Amino acid sequence: MKICVYAICKNELKFVDAWVKSMSEADYICVLDTGSTDGTYEKLQSYSNVIVEQKVISPWRFDVARNESMKLIPDDADMCVCVDLDERFVAGWRKILEARLDGTIDQVYYKYVWNFNPDGSEGVTFFANKMHRRKGFRWKHPVHEIITADKSDIRCITIPELQLNHYADPTKSRSQYLPLLELAVQEDPDSDRTVHYLGREYYFYRKYDEAIKTLLKHIDMPSATWVDERCASLRYIARCYLAKHDKGNAIEYGKRAVAECPNSREPYYDLAVIYYVNNMWLDATVTLLVMLNITDRKLNYITNPECWGALPYDYLSMCYYYMHDYAKAIAYVDKAIAITPNDDRLINNRQELLRLYNEVNAK
Repeated sequence: MKICVYAICKNELKFVDAWVKSMSEADYICVLDTGSTDGTYEKLQSYSNVIVEQKVISPWRFDVARNESMKLIPDDADMCVCVDLDERFVAGWRKILEARLDGTIDQVYYKYVWNFNPDGSEGVTFFANKMHRRKGFRWKHPVHEIITADKSDIRCITIPELQLNHYADPTKSRSQYLPLLELAVQEDPDSDRTVHYLGREYYFYRKYDEAIKTLLKHIDMPSATWVDERCASLRYIARCYLAKHDKGNAIEYGKRAVAECPNSREPYYDLAVIYYVNNMWLDATVTLLVMLNITDRKLNYITNPECWGALPYDYLSMCYYYMHDYAKAIAYVDKAIAITPNDDRLINNRQELLRLYNEVNAK
């Protein structure tokens, strides 16, 4: 079986060496450079095991670029995987993959770590599906593009031990995302996934009224049946109202998010933050305590790593502080410090809480 890695890139010189090294377990490495001016294209040309061509895509669309990159894949490749230059497979990935492929698999889901927390632990983590057969697949949507099969009856497997890590370039602009998402919705207005992404992007741009309108449209779509994504839309609506200082609607949609997905930490966390911002210490405390009873972390792109780190304990500590229960405030700041032991703010908070506790108990 022959395996091919393929990619698109532009001005990513700093990633080339590490990326090629990580992908070298494949039989073929194919890259479509879409107009680099920093030496990326020339650097890729210097590798004898990389097939690289340059083509400018205008007007720019991610799906067109990725479909063009697939044309570089040799015909005798069996399985292909699309991997951007800021991504790395964990070493030994080829053997893990070969052990599970039997010639009948059309598509593979693998563990994808989209980002890492400051302490090095895994942040947003989910199962990606950009590994597929050479024939019968194409990319769709101008942005947040997805790989789609030409037929419906395909065989997929999930390989959790196959891991791809993402090391994003924080200097890259997202300015093209919003107009491309607006175009994507124009082209495919019935795509609930794309409507959700557009509403989320409006939120990122602080276009709160447009975000609310679009996200409400998403949850009203008959095809929007994935509860995690519906819950995310409700959470973003709540965040929009919070940003607009509309306490009532923020709480209402925060509660609706919890009702939509009561077995996930994310909606409880967002609702607790709304309560906290509005000085509703008891409500925030109860909500966070319920949230902490949820121990099953879902692996999807909607997961918020903040729910699984120090912040819930930090918020609880502050809530108990405002309610003058300094013993519990110390207990929860200790839990936060155990997760992030070098956080000076938490350490200083503990010292002040201990002072207050001693002062009260000395009377």
